[in-house]
Amino acid sequence: MMEWTVESDHHDLLLRDFIGLKGISKRGLTAIKYNGGGIFLNGEEATVRRQVQSGDVISIFFPPETRSSSLISEDTNLQVLYEDKWLIAVNKPAGMNTIPSRSAPSGSLANALAGYYDHHQIEAGIHIATRLDKDTSGVVLAAKYAHIHHLLSEMQKKNGITREYHAIAEGQVIENEGTIDQPISRDPSSIITRLVDLKGQRAVTHYRKIGSGQDHTLLALTLETGRTHQIRVHTSWLGHPLAGDDLYGGSCKFITRQALHCHRLTLEHPITNQRLDIISEVPDDINQLMKETGMNG
Repeated sequence: MMEWTVESDHHDLLLRDFIGLKGISKRGLTAIKYNGGGIFLNGEEATVRRQVQSGDVISIFFPPETRSSSLISEDTNLQVLYEDKWLIAVNKPAGMNTIPSRSAPSGSLANALAGYYDHHQIEAGIHIATRLDKDTSGVVLAAKYAHIHHLLSEMQKKNGITREYHAIAEGQVIENEGTIDQPISRDPSSIITRLVDLKGQRAVTHYRKIGSGQDHTLLALTLETGRTHQIRVHTSWLGHPLAGDDLYGGSCKFITRQALHCHRLTLEHPITNQRLDIISEVPDDINQLMKETGMNG
């Protein structure tokens, strides 16, 4: 349930318009009306055609959250980095899919979240807001309710959620910082890989050097856009593929997956407006890579 008191500048608005100002989508409003939710004005059920007055109390009851019957619940050792009644952020290990697929219906982060909710008797849905590739580790943010997921999606469109990645690139990156603004498209010869292509979608990656070794560079990267494999494609285009990323030219001598980790996620909480700064420490395999290659940073 969410509740608001109408302020003077919203006096005489239709209830439908007031609800829209609070970020509830038309799809969400339909679900509230027909799937078991409710809209109340000063404690009485009301239609969205009612006008609101200054001081009125608007209460919205969202429909119960349900999960797909095909989602397997798995009780795993899930590392929770942040949790409240609306959001949860967890640390995804490398080698785990974010969501299940037809060929891999179990073992994903979504399966683990379902198990976590069941174990702690949390009545919530699985709404993952920030996905990571299977072999990329780090912070993943999920909403517990469809409406919160909608708010997060709107925030992402406005770059309201920032993710900082740490990555180890091969070779010595000369510039201390820079921006790669190169469009990315599908590789016509593959169903998996992407490439820099002038006919592709715009993709922008900012990077700065935070450490170095004899043959590797530790980078911190942030994205303006969210193209598939964006960091991996851009660093490869730059001439410095990620260590372990043999799909884009990297060597697996020191690590057997791309050395890419979502280290930090920051956002303004969609309900409380509190600034959240959620951190996942660099995992053991990347730390071991740094040790073996003599990197500082």
